[in-house]
Amino acid sequence: MFRKLTIALLMAQAAVWLQATSLADVPNKATSSTPNIVVIFIDDMGYGDIGPFGAKGYKTPALDQMAREGRCFTDFLVSSAVCSASRAALLTGCYHERVGIRGALGPNNRNGIADSETTIAEVCKSKGYATACFGKWHLGQHRPFLPLQHGFDEYYGLPYSNDMWPLHPDYAKFPPGTAERKQGYPDLPMHEGNEICDESVDGNDQARMTGDYTRRAVDFIERNRDRPFFLYVPHSMVHVPLFVSDKFKGSSGAGLFGDVVQEVDWSVGQILDKLRELNIAENTLVIFTSDNGPWLSYGNHAGNSGGLREGKGTMFEGGVREPTIMWWPGKIPAATHCNELASTIDLLPTVAGLIGAELPPLPIDGVDISKLLLSREDTPSPRDSFYYYYSGGELQAVRDRQWKLVMAHSFRSMNGKPGGVDGSPADYTQLKTTQKLFDLKADPAESNDVSEANPDVVERLLAMAETARADLGDSLTNRNGPGIRPCGKLPPSKDGE
Repeated sequence: MFRKLTIALLMAQAAVWLQATSLADVPNKATSSTPNIVVIFIDDMGYGDIGPFGAKGYKTPALDQMAREGRCFTDFLVSSAVCSASRAALLTGCYHERVGIRGALGPNNRNGIADSETTIAEVCKSKGYATACFGKWHLGQHRPFLPLQHGFDEYYGLPYSNDMWPLHPDYAKFPPGTAERKQGYPDLPMHEGNEICDESVDGNDQARMTGDYTRRAVDFIERNRDRPFFLYVPHSMVHVPLFVSDKFKGSSGAGLFGDVVQEVDWSVGQILDKLRELNIAENTLVIFTSDNGPWLSYGNHAGNSGGLREGKGTMFEGGVREPTIMWWPGKIPAATHCNELASTIDLLPTVAGLIGAELPPLPIDGVDISKLLLSREDTPSPRDSFYYYYSGGELQAVRDRQWKLVMAHSFRSMNGKPGGVDGSPADYTQLKTTQKLFDLKADPAESNDVSEANPDVVERLLAMAETARADLGDSLTNRNGPGIRPCGKLPPSKDGE
């Protein structure tokens, strides 16, 4: 009897030891102290393109519900009104200028995000998170720059914008293989991990993309329900050329753009529904925002800036202020608004703080805005300044929580003209602005220069601009920036490229 009892006890102890060992090999399930993080990043969405920010003519029920259950951020900025620069800033917590990535990288670029930069994914992996990116990357299409080398366990998506192909925009009506294919672009590739899984994405593939990204995102959540995860979903839509699945074609009654927004809204709903179904919604922070404002030259295939000035490609508010919703049931107060200054560069330090991770070893520009997520609506922002650098290294504006000083510079504008029709762009006009001061609390449309009435504010913001130039330079004043770090670059190829 004693021998049988001893054997039974030993077997029980062994089972406990084996269970403890196996559990030690698997990170703990996300809790309120280690929440899951989901970032949904739309391409070229204007401030007025979704229901919670005033969109009319089509429906966004998932985003409407997300806003009712979460908090809308009405003064949320991106670092630059251009694709690659904006994405670099989001993932590194830095102004794009600091990490050496400007503009939009194309198929012929041999540079990308540097190995020395730390992404949000790497911050999360330091705490045992599973990580994935499903969508448009646009931080370098060569292997050293792809997501798997920068903290992501999984990746499926386009390496750059969906218009960087031979069929857009002027020759989109011609089939592949004809003489009319646009010159200068190779076929558009789709990546699975580090490899190309489809060498030539066509229109049918593009019509499936929003659904494909969404199904992979939902599957990733399902597979990682019992461990903390970071999910990044940078949609290719609503960037032109617009494509939509058969399910949503004609669904909005507001044209192709409305159909595409409704499919993006469906995608958001699928992700939120899966989190609810798995009972992990209360342990998950979901952030919805966009990389820059609408590409206004595309007219009825572009969104609208919701009354803000200009759009994509300018550093006026219509180019950089994005419709943003943050959702975390039980943590973020429902049906609330934050009207304080915040930015995508603040997400990395905020996530790091929420999950108890260390900040990157290199200097970053973001600040922890967790109080803006979790506290009362009137909580003041920890961000008291913002620098508006454009893609050529130009410091085009600076601001504090209320005032924005725009520097004299050239910019593109539709200048009151209508945009193009059905996928073909209209021409921009190049305009110039003199130095102007705007009170963004009273005049977010930047229509009334109040410089003369506020000379002290102008002087203070000019000093702020000098601080920026001393660190990150300014091509408008021929200043170099000692705080700029080089981006990643491939070695020269054998043919000298």
